[in-house]
Amino acid sequence: MHKTCKNCSAEFEITNEDLKFYDKVSPVFNGKKYVIPPPKLCPVCRMQRRYTHRNDRSLYRSVSSLSNAPMITMYAPQYGFTVYEQHEWWSDAWEPKEYGRDFDFSRPFFKQFQELQKKLSRFNVFNRDTENCDYVNYAPHSKNCYLLFGSWFNEDCMYGQMLSECKDSMENLFLFDHSELCYENVDCSENYRAFFCQNSSKVTESWFCFDCKNVEHCIGCYNLRNKKYHLENKPVSKEDYEKIQNEFSSFQKLQEYKEKFRILVRNKVIHESIRGYSNENVSGDLIFNCKNAKFCFSTYRCEDIAYSSRAMEVKDSYDFEGGGKGQLLYENMSNDFSYFSISCTTGEYLQNTHYSDLCFNCSNCFGCIGLRHEQYCILNKQYSKEEYEKLVSRIIEHMQKSGEWGEFFPIQMSPFAYNETIAEEYFPMTKEEVLTKGWKWKDQERFHALGVMKKIPASKLPDSIIDIPDDILNWAIQCEESGKLFKIQKAELEFYRKMNLPIPHYHPDIRHAHRMALRNPRKLWNRNCAKCQKEIQTTYDPERPEIVYCEECYLAEVY
Repeated sequence: MHKTCKNCSAEFEITNEDLKFYDKVSPVFNGKKYVIPPPKLCPVCRMQRRYTHRNDRSLYRSVSSLSNAPMITMYAPQYGFTVYEQHEWWSDAWEPKEYGRDFDFSRPFFKQFQELQKKLSRFNVFNRDTENCDYVNYAPHSKNCYLLFGSWFNEDCMYGQMLSECKDSMENLFLFDHSELCYENVDCSENYRAFFCQNSSKVTESWFCFDCKNVEHCIGCYNLRNKKYHLENKPVSKEDYEKIQNEFSSFQKLQEYKEKFRILVRNKVIHESIRGYSNENVSGDLIFNCKNAKFCFSTYRCEDIAYSSRAMEVKDSYDFEGGGKGQLLYENMSNDFSYFSISCTTGEYLQNTHYSDLCFNCSNCFGCIGLRHEQYCILNKQYSKEEYEKLVSRIIEHMQKSGEWGEFFPIQMSPFAYNETIAEEYFPMTKEEVLTKGWKWKDQERFHALGVMKKIPASKLPDSIIDIPDDILNWAIQCEESGKLFKIQKAELEFYRKMNLPIPHYHPDIRHAHRMALRNPRKLWNRNCAKCQKEIQTTYDPERPEIVYCEECYLAEVY
């Protein structure tokens, strides 16, 4: 079946395999099966739609709507949401079911859900079970972290996104599995004292490595395996290695080598068409230990999934983003440890729960917000099992007539502006493009540098960390690229000195954007293997200059 996307007008295919999944995930209420219809949007636009409902990195200063205590929040104060400090939200100080209401069959479901959403309180940030982590979001189970997002089980980490079980590391993106003392790593795992590395694992005491595994004391290396003391893939003495490494204490020298390595990666490195390992029958990019994963990105230990990203240990699910350990999930955003869930956002331990938001440990709920340990609720109102089954059947039939059934929450319903969300990171748009579509945009300056004694342009900073005084903690540094002001934190300065790294010249938002630019877009193109000319599907646009091999040619060349 071929369809035209209602958003971008692109043609896309719905396979028989897709239809079987939609049938499998279709719920049964009151003895009747309610089939999920084929989607109206293409996979890319569906992914973009989900992304608009998650804000990782945009934070604001505000006060709790319950206690008036100061707090950091992901919700801009002018949005009008009721926001509690997270410990208050999880407490017994309020009761979500007090806001329950009857369903109105004369009005669309999404409209009624949005009205309830405006009434219910929301937690300011999602960082449960943390210690000294006020400035993090979606980063539970962490300690002593700062501006860390979409991460879990980390300690003493700063300025990063998508980290897991890492320690004492800064400025990383997608870094996993007990990595430590790492700086500017992208899509790496099990690294130690690794700097400016990408698509690499088990890298130790090395700088600027791309697609390297089990290497030590290497600089500017690529496609390398099981080597020590190499410079740009050639053996080098320990003395020469240390001489070059010491030059990286200079900001200018570091920037010069960064540009040199960027050109080298573009022109000399062999890139695998689908990056990852231990996979069977997959398409997409950055896929690890997966089986039957179609059009997936940054997925780990998943099976029988499609059109998904940032997923870990998920099975038999479609259109899933940002979570793990779930099964039979469809069109979910940030949902962990759940079973059989349709169109839910930011939840945990859900069963047979659909079209719900901020619900935890709930089963058999529909259209609910903020519930904890509840069952048989609709729009936060309690029902008996029999009443629930009959009413949900009527609501779904109502949604079928309005065209809402099977669709994820519209972008217009997102509690965030487009440029506050991860959608802007993966699918960047201009303000004019966003507003033309009727979506929200927010002009903002995040976190002005407060309590500073002087302002200094980044270009005037001392070149080496050795010459940076302790007083820099009282300076406001003006970003060379954006002009935004930013401060250096005490723990951050200690890390730079320990690692002999220069002070950054760019605002944290710009540094994050530079790391994101190193990753390929979540889009697939057809091109030919640069060696055997076989047609391959890859995230490398055919117009790009990189050398891209099919899996067979890549493995033969690198191993």
